[in-house]
Amino acid sequence: MKICFGYWSLLVFLLTNSVWGQRPRQRQKPGRPATTKKPSIPLPEPQEPTDFPPPILGPPSVFPDCPRECFCPPSYPNALYCENRNLRKVPTIPPRTHYLYLQNNYIHEVTAEPFNNASEVKWIDLGNNRIRTVDKQVFEKLPNLIYLYMERNLLKEVPSDLPVSLEQLRLSRNQISKIPPGAFSKMEHLVLLDLHHNKLSDSNLGKNIFKDLKNLMQLNLAHNILRKMPTNIPTSIFQLFLDRNNIEDIPKDYFKDFANLAFLRLNYNRLSDKGVPKKVFNVSTLLDLHLAHNRLTNVPMFNSHLEHLHLNNNDIERINGTELCPFNLSDDVNDENHLPKLRYLRLDGNHLRPPIPMDVIMCFRRLHSVVI
Repeated sequence: MKICFGYWSLLVFLLTNSVWGQRPRQRQKPGRPATTKKPSIPLPEPQEPTDFPPPILGPPSVFPDCPRECFCPPSYPNALYCENRNLRKVPTIPPRTHYLYLQNNYIHEVTAEPFNNASEVKWIDLGNNRIRTVDKQVFEKLPNLIYLYMERNLLKEVPSDLPVSLEQLRLSRNQISKIPPGAFSKMEHLVLLDLHHNKLSDSNLGKNIFKDLKNLMQLNLAHNILRKMPTNIPTSIFQLFLDRNNIEDIPKDYFKDFANLAFLRLNYNRLSDKGVPKKVFNVSTLLDLHLAHNRLTNVPMFNSHLEHLHLNNNDIERINGTELCPFNLSDDVNDENHLPKLRYLRLDGNHLRPPIPMDVIMCFRRLHSVVI
């Protein structure tokens, strides 16, 4: 009986599968290709003024003076958060504000009226907007401003009448091709000036444009269209970035009076052996030197205090440790303080092949890494 039951169960199962397999399949209509996922089409760039998305209102605030477009957290009563709100203009700034965040909006002009009672503001971030103009009266109302960030905008010149209290000014990734005379006058507190990725040429940098920046520590002029080394750089400078310009030569005594220069970047320029004087990089304070992607055929001389040297992607065919070494290799140097401090040397992208010459290893005994 058990055998019979198992037999009939198997027969029903096979018949069911057979009938199911004979069900007619839906035929695809002729002339229509198989459905595929459509490629995503990027949304068009908003055009002024009607295509912009509507402003986003902030949550209800405990502060009655908080603009509706912003967020005023009770835990930070001196901060005003108005970033990523699709704003077209700067809202009225409450008098209690010290820190103002307005980045990632559609602001095209900065006028003075919103800052009428904002004399305590110390920090403003206006990055990634569409700012073309800044009223001259704006900074008259901000005597305590220390940090001003205006990266990624549409400025064509450095704003005038900047407050003398500024310590950091970031204007990178604009379209700046003009620095008005006296734009940085009396700004003796400025420590950082970032102008990289603009359209500055040699004629745009007046002879005395930087002369009042007596405490400047970092100057970034990378990714402009300079052909010469900028003149009258403050001797207090600690970091100088000149990557991605068209600089062909360096004056012989250019770095002579620089008492603090530690980081120098000249990658992606047009420097050749002819444009690099023999001892121009013999600067005792220099720790990090970048000369990658130039046209050098020899390793330039450098000071024994240098720790990092980037010479990749040049036309160097040989490296002579005996010529570069600050002491005679035959001398027995036991004092560690007299040994060169070079730790990192990058030489890849040249016409060199391993191994590293023995005289290089014997001289630069602190080397931890050599890329060739």
